[in-house]
Amino acid sequence: MAYTTINKSTDYFNTKVYTGNGSNGHAITGVDFQPDLTWIKDRADTSYHILTDAVRGATKQIYPNDVAAEYTDTTALQSFNTDGFTVGVSSSVNENGVSNVAWNWKAGTTSGISAGTQTITPTAYNINTTAGFGIYAYEGSGGVSNHTISHGLGQKPSVILIKRRTSNKDWTMYHSSIGATKYLELNTSNAEATDNTVWGDTEPTSSVFTIGSNTQVNANPGDTIIAYCFAEKTGYSKFGSYTGNSNTDGTFVYTGFKPAFVILKRTDGADSWVMLDNKRNEFNVIDKQLITDGENAETTLSQCDFLSNGFKLRLAGGLVNGNGNSHIYMAFAEAPLVGTNNVPCTAR
Repeated sequence: MAYTTINKSTDYFNTKVYTGNGSNGHAITGVDFQPDLTWIKDRADTSYHILTDAVRGATKQIYPNDVAAEYTDTTALQSFNTDGFTVGVSSSVNENGVSNVAWNWKAGTTSGISAGTQTITPTAYNINTTAGFGIYAYEGSGGVSNHTISHGLGQKPSVILIKRRTSNKDWTMYHSSIGATKYLELNTSNAEATDNTVWGDTEPTSSVFTIGSNTQVNANPGDTIIAYCFAEKTGYSKFGSYTGNSNTDGTFVYTGFKPAFVILKRTDGADSWVMLDNKRNEFNVIDKQLITDGENAETTLSQCDFLSNGFKLRLAGGLVNGNGNSHIYMAFAEAPLVGTNNVPCTAR
C-alpha cells in the first residue's frame, strides 16, 4: 500500500471551479490555501489559458497554450489571498455568468537554497519540499551549455517546465519517462523531440537541474526565464508513462491515490495534451476535457475513470488511448490510497 506524509492533498493542490461576475475585484475563495501558482481557463469560450505565480507576481501572466512573452495585466488575476485569489474584469478569467476552472499549487518557502555546485543562481524562488514543488526565476548565461540550477527539493524532479519570459518561445518540458535527451512542448501537440542542447543530456539530481544552450531554456544575461519543478511524492503526485490499447476496457495506471488532476500526452506522435480533473467531473466517467496546446473551450468525450488507486482509460483510441501509443502523464491526488493515519480512501 502507498503511505504518505500528505494525508490532506488539498493542503498543497486544489482545483476550483467558479463562475465569473464581470466585476472588478471578484474574490474566489475555497481553495483552502494561498496559492503560489494558479492556472486558469475559461471553460465555455475560445480563450487563452492564464498562468501566474507568486515569484513573478500575480499580475504577470504567461500562457500555457502560446509562445507569447510574459504580459502584465491588472484586469486578470490581481492577487493571491489566504483562501484563493482575486480576479479583475478580464473576460479570460471573469466573464459574467461563465464557468472557469483554476488549478492551484502551494509552494511557500522563499529561502534555504544553498549555492552549492550550481552555476546559475535563481534570482527568486518559492519551494515546498513536502509537496515536491518549486518555482524558480533565473537569467540566461549567454547560451553557454550545461549550466546547473539548484532546486532545493531534496530529491530529483520528475517534471520540469520552463518558459522564457522576455521572448516568444515555446514551453519546454523535461519528463522522467522520456529522459534528458528529449523534450516536449506544452503549447504544441508535437511528439517528443531529441535535442542535446535542451537539458545537456544530463538528468536532474537531488540538488540541481541542468540546462543547455537552447534558447527556449537559456538566453542572454538579463533575459528572464521561469521554471517549475515537480518531484514525485508518494500518495500525492505521480509522473509516469503508459501504453494505450484502443479499447474501452483501457489501460489501468496505478498512482497510489485517487486522482484530482491528470494531464495526459502522447509522446510518439502529434496529439494534444488532455487535462482532466475531479471538480469539473464529480462522477465517472471523466469526460470534460481541456487541452493545454489550444484556446479551445471545454469539450465532452469519455476519457477515463478516476479510481481509489489510479485511473483507467475508457476511450477506444483518441488522444489518450491509441493502440500501442506511448503516453506520459502528470497526476495529483484528491486523497492517498492509504495515509500515515491508516485511513484508506474510497472509490468514486
